[in-house]
Amino acid sequence: MKNVDIKVEGQILTIKVDLSKEFGPSASGKTIIIASTEGNVTLPDRDEKIGLNVYRKKP
Repeated sequence: MKNVDIKVEGQILTIKVDLSKEFGPSASGKTIIIASTEGNVTLPDRDEKIGLNVYRKKP
C-alpha cells in the first residue's frame, strides 16, 4: 500500500491518507496518484476487503 493507513477497532474502519504526498502520474498520465491500496486487500483479522485509490487531476 502507498500512503494508506487502515485500522479496525470493533466494527469501525478508519482510513488515514496524507493528502500532501504524491507518487507521480497514473498510467494514463491524466492524474497524480496520492494514495493506493494497489488492488483489493483484506482488512486485518477480518473477511472484508478494501480497494482504494486517491488521486487528483494533473494541473
